Amino acid sequence: MNTPPSADILVVDDDDALRQLLVNYLAGHGMNAIGVGTATEALQAVAKHSFGLVLLDLGLPDGNGTDLARKWRAETCMSIICVTGRFEEADRVMGLELGADDYITKPFSLREVLARVRAVTRRNSAFVAPVAATAPALSSSHVQVPVIRGKHPRAYRFARWSLNLNTRKLVSPDGVQVGLTNAEFNLLVVFLGTPRRIISREQLLERSRAFDDIFDRAVDVQILRLRRKLEADAKNPNLLCTERGMGYFLNADVEALWE
Repeated sequence: MNTPPSADILVVDDDDALRQLLVNYLAGHGMNAIGVGTATEALQAVAKHSFGLVLLDLGLPDGNGTDLARKWRAETCMSIICVTGRFEEADRVMGLELGADDYITKPFSLREVLARVRAVTRRNSAFVAPVAATAPALSSSHVQVPVIRGKHPRAYRFARWSLNLNTRKLVSPDGVQVGLTNAEFNLLVVFLGTPRRIISREQLLERSRAFDDIFDRAVDVQILRLRRKLEADAKNPNLLCTERGMGYFLNADVEALWE
């Protein structure tokens, strides 16, 4: 069971000077941060404490940072910002595939790190209310999840699936819990708030707040990942459907369970 994350930040980097610089800089801006230099120390720290976000260097002396990212994405609710000195586009894509919330390449400025940490923290701490509040009105031929003033959904049911918004648990029709990255979760919440309504890539970017610097193809990557988890055949989707030239839509009726 995932423990709700705190606001504390874990900095994982084997460069002692850089690690301490990041910890001090974040602390100087009102954030609680601690630093570790190895994969072993990182695993021990996360086992003892529930962090809200980790700045994770992918190149560690005693282990692969990508393995840590995969483990934490599956087992925790931590936000993950991958840090690397590599510039190849393939590494950025790998970061997205690992479920990272953002990706920073060295060398970077401290102001950039702070801005990205704040952006990830902000969008992952306030993901429910804006979706319902900004959802556009639908025509009479569509069904929209109703909004109850002063309340927010605690869960959704759709096509025999269920998504708990408080625990972020997605459960399949067979009762199997399916892990979601933060980006996948935010994106799915947008679809569940406006079922059977075509949503453009630009609207998905704006409403999910799942991406920062991002080109339209990033949405396609996340949609593909969601399809692999939701669809019997991701290449021939029946649930997350494409309207060519317009966007995507959730082909299901949705029931909201309220707080």
